[in-house]
Amino acid sequence: MEAVSHKKHQKLTASSLLLTVAKWLLLLFFAFYAIFPMLWLAMTSFKTNAELMANPFTLPEVWQVQNYINAIELSGIGRMMINSVVISFAAMLCNILVAAMIAYCISRFEFKFKEGIFAMFSAGILVPLNALMVPYFIIINKLSLYDKMLGLVLVYTAIGIPISTFIVRGFMNSLPREIEEAAYIDGCGFFGRFFRIILPLSRTGLVTAATLHFITCWNEFVYANLIISSSSNKTIQLGIRYFTNQFTTDYVSMYAAIVLSIVPCIIAYVCFQEQIVSGLTSGAVKG
Repeated sequence: MEAVSHKKHQKLTASSLLLTVAKWLLLLFFAFYAIFPMLWLAMTSFKTNAELMANPFTLPEVWQVQNYINAIELSGIGRMMINSVVISFAAMLCNILVAAMIAYCISRFEFKFKEGIFAMFSAGILVPLNALMVPYFIIINKLSLYDKMLGLVLVYTAIGIPISTFIVRGFMNSLPREIEEAAYIDGCGFFGRFFRIILPLSRTGLVTAATLHFITCWNEFVYANLIISSSSNKTIQLGIRYFTNQFTTDYVSMYAAIVLSIVPCIIAYVCFQEQIVSGLTSGAVKG
């Protein structure tokens, strides 16, 4: 009996070890799959175009900092980064305010077709953004906001409302109603309860939605290309196209511009990583 149990124990140990090795190999594969393109992009941005064409996977012989100087000076990418910050931040604030008000009404009040209205907002997550290009373009033209940053801010605010409402509503559902009832008894009105109690308590969910929406606006290209035409109002994603024309492409300078455009997103995510993870978890579990 002892020999049989010993063999079973050895089999279990071998199988668990094999399973652990398989898990780590799978994790390493996906980590490599996710990180390698970023490392390759950063490395290639310091090469010359000749080195890139000769062998794209070798280290640069001489690290070309001039590529970043070209990306900043020749394309005017600094101005475009400022435009992207202004547009993304303004759209983020408007989006979060509207989404928070919608989520508050759906989460804290009972009325007819409540779940149907929420399902309608949630269904907007499934609609491809490219499918809405024509309606948004017509609306922006009718409002005389074509080639204006305000027009792009309004579009970005609208396209992010479904996902932001979904995240914030899930977090507001987890808040105890007794807190709001106590405030109501103490004479706190509708706007007082919303701005003084619900919004501060929903800070984690709001930060989650705001960060994700800011990153979305920062990286968005299709609507920026559709609505903005003048160079003074272009965003960073449109500036990357400066290095591509009909006959030639300055790949290494373009890669340098891409690296510069990625840095703010990384900084934003690193700064609010804990809030994003906890906010998504709270919404998923308690919402």
